[in-house]
Amino acid sequence: MPEMAVGFNDPRVKVFVGDGLEFMRKSQTKYDVIITDSSDPIGPAEGLFGKEYYQLLKSSLAPGGVVCSQAESIWLHLDTVKQLIGFKKDIIPVVSYAYATVPSYPGGSIGFLICSDPPSQKPPRDPSKI
Repeated sequence: MPEMAVGFNDPRVKVFVGDGLEFMRKSQTKYDVIITDSSDPIGPAEGLFGKEYYQLLKSSLAPGGVVCSQAESIWLHLDTVKQLIGFKKDIIPVVSYAYATVPSYPGGSIGFLICSDPPSQKPPRDPSKI
């Protein structure tokens, strides 16, 4: 919801609400940061967790760009997290897992994968530097 955060007022920010896979298939733009806030990897959002989507993300990243995507709870879905990290490293060389405590989510947390390219760039540890 754009009215909930002042960062959305920045003219460099582009918010897309809809089918992210279809958007990336059509995109010709290079982005510094791509954030995917999706539902779970089973059902309608399944394509946002697949190899095709991450290949499209990589092709849309500007040099030194960063991708952040929903990655399930490490406490409840460790196999899914491992699988996501495994294939993403084949596509985007630097992949790190992070999580946030969210009491309303199952298990009380939600995970994120923060990916960057080229390999010499490490994902920032301070979110304000993204």
